Amino acid sequence: MAKLHGGQLVAGALKAEGVDTVFTLSGGHIVAILEGCVQEGIRIVDVRHEQAAAHAAEAYTRLTGRLGVAVVTAGPGVTDTITAVANAWFAGTAMLVIGGRHLLRQELKGGLQEMDHPQLFAGITAWAGTAWQTGRLPDYVAFAARHAFAGRGAPVFLDIPMDVQFDVVDESEVTWPRAYRPSTPAGADPEALTQVVEALSRASRPVIFAGSAESELTELAERLHAPTFVNGRARGALPFGHPLLGNHARGHALATCDFVLAFGVDWDFRTNYGERVNPEAIVVHVDLDATKIGWNRPIDIGIVANPVSVIAQLATTDALPIADQTWVDEVFAAEKQRQDELEQEATTTLPGLVNPQRFGKEVGEFFGRDSIVAVDGGDIVSTTARWLQVSTPGHVLDPGPFGTLGTGAPFALAAQVVFPDKLVGLVLGDGAFGFNGFEFDTFVRLGLPVVGVIGNDGVWGNIKTFHTMMYPERVVAADLGRRPYHDVVSALGGYGELVTDPDDVAPALKRARSSGLPSLVNIHIAETMRLSSNYSQ
Repeated sequence: MAKLHGGQLVAGALKAEGVDTVFTLSGGHIVAILEGCVQEGIRIVDVRHEQAAAHAAEAYTRLTGRLGVAVVTAGPGVTDTITAVANAWFAGTAMLVIGGRHLLRQELKGGLQEMDHPQLFAGITAWAGTAWQTGRLPDYVAFAARHAFAGRGAPVFLDIPMDVQFDVVDESEVTWPRAYRPSTPAGADPEALTQVVEALSRASRPVIFAGSAESELTELAERLHAPTFVNGRARGALPFGHPLLGNHARGHALATCDFVLAFGVDWDFRTNYGERVNPEAIVVHVDLDATKIGWNRPIDIGIVANPVSVIAQLATTDALPIADQTWVDEVFAAEKQRQDELEQEATTTLPGLVNPQRFGKEVGEFFGRDSIVAVDGGDIVSTTARWLQVSTPGHVLDPGPFGTLGTGAPFALAAQVVFPDKLVGLVLGDGAFGFNGFEFDTFVRLGLPVVGVIGNDGVWGNIKTFHTMMYPERVVAADLGRRPYHDVVSALGGYGELVTDPDDVAPALKRARSSGLPSLVNIHIAETMRLSSNYSQ
């Protein structure tokens, strides 16, 4: 029988899990794993910072449904991933970070980068542990994957000592796990569905609010003729321009409805903790995480199940009621009023600068419906999100509730790797560029033509606004200056262009795409706080 080293066993287990790509930054503690990946035909994408590798692994999971994997070296390589792991934890994303670890035979002797890594991840992973035996490495990987995909999904961490990786075992001594986790997402039981349908039959003003959904959401919305609002991974589940898709009137709809179908929604700060929902409304909350049901907002019917599956079940249920047309018209009248206001704001002319709403409109129109767009920053994310037209579920990649800056470039990296023929966009603020902006070097090295665009106001936008409100006489650490970030990308071998005139935004974006290179269009926008008082975020 063949002899296999530990790195081969890890790679074989990853391939059996469906992994075709790992994200890494090379290090001595992981070379055996990388060698195993080469032998198994797993693509190795190397980045400039381990945080980026872990962020990219999260995006890989979100885009493919398969396990995203980052492989990083011991000590600082592992600690560099912590923010990205925390981001995935709060976003409910399954992913695996594999860390190198010092030699077992040097335990507690002060070897290079010796560290007991798993304890660092206790609060931000579903499981964290160390693989102690070479022959059991496939079992460790399967164990980690099973925990990663349980419930909503969560990051997991596994470190592997160098000697466990390099040790060789006879293939006959290795057990390769199979059928070790369910593959069919769980839906609601028939009794729960009956409860929902009976409650719906008494409603005339239903709202659908989805944070997790696929294309079946369109069928359900049309069956109920209900105003539908999406956030997070559900963006794109209802295509841009659909007459039942709301954007600006969510507060009005929730305050006046009599029924809410909430699918994978957190009643957290993003939803004002559920306080805007009509207190008399019936609330049905569906989530894979039972602890999220009834969190901050009382519910009438709670279903612990996969929201995507329950949407599909309801979409094919007979005798669903239709929402009152007068009320639906009222909701979308409010929607149109706010959209008209934004359209008007987008026409405001600012000498030498681009109005943020004009920025968002031009960017949204350029990327259109079929692209994948990673958004990264503060105000620039909320501004751009109003205008994005992406119409495929999961193809708007935002950091989620943890609010991490620096996700954009790694998310775009994963998107372009997974979908090499798609237009992949990266929209970020100038502050966010400073976190993982050097991944443009990765784009250049790997020939990934990501189209980047910065809304550059020269400040930490929403923080400066808040700081000025609280302590107007002493605003510190809030100004960056409008730096030539486009020149950085050009110097790395990409395409860069500066824009200060709103009429040049669209042509510049087209030139960036036509270059065929990783690109960055640096657009000087006005500070939000300096705009007229009727400008609303």
